[in-house]
Amino acid sequence: MTLGNRAEAMSGLIVNRFPDNVAFTTVDEVLNWARKSSLWPMTFGLACCAIEMMATGASRYDWDRFGLIPRATPRQSDLMIVAGTVTLKMATRLSRLYEQMAEPKYVISMGSCSNNGGPYWKNGYHVLKGVDEVVPVDVYVPGCPPRPEALLYGIMKLQELIQEDHFLRRKGPSVGSLAGATYEPAVASVPAPVAVAEAAPAAAAPETEKA
Repeated sequence: MTLGNRAEAMSGLIVNRFPDNVAFTTVDEVLNWARKSSLWPMTFGLACCAIEMMATGASRYDWDRFGLIPRATPRQSDLMIVAGTVTLKMATRLSRLYEQMAEPKYVISMGSCSNNGGPYWKNGYHVLKGVDEVVPVDVYVPGCPPRPEALLYGIMKLQELIQEDHFLRRKGPSVGSLAGATYEPAVASVPAPVAVAEAAPAAAAPETEKA
């Protein structure tokens, strides 16, 4: 089969029907593709999970393949990977760094200590019982510590969430990936009083005349 015949065989309703440099997409698709392909994580490690995060960025796993370029300042970062134990003293610093990051910004909670306190959950009075108490979390990566493959999988899940985002639509306040959840306390709705009609007294049966 010649090259021309092969091209004719590949032609269909769309293939080879348009000139070069023509693509059909939406603004959301282009912006989300650019965002998910250029995540800049902040160099932010707290405990032993940070060693696994460093290994993920090293030559063996090389998260540069996903477009991740670590930055040393929160003002140039759009991804915070909380890798390790968050103490109560560190929680205020972590929240301040998150507030200094530019929008849109995302958070990955890496490891059991960051997710829910880990082994310090019961008796660790100095450890925050989950980083989602101070910053909204988009993806949780379990493990103690999680391997680099787990962190890469969490990054890919975050990229899927970013790709499904609607950039030009107004979104309500939410806490991380929990749609509809807010920091405001929930107010229990009081049911409206229901009017209960009083039952009318039963009519007395007519007395029968005695013969």
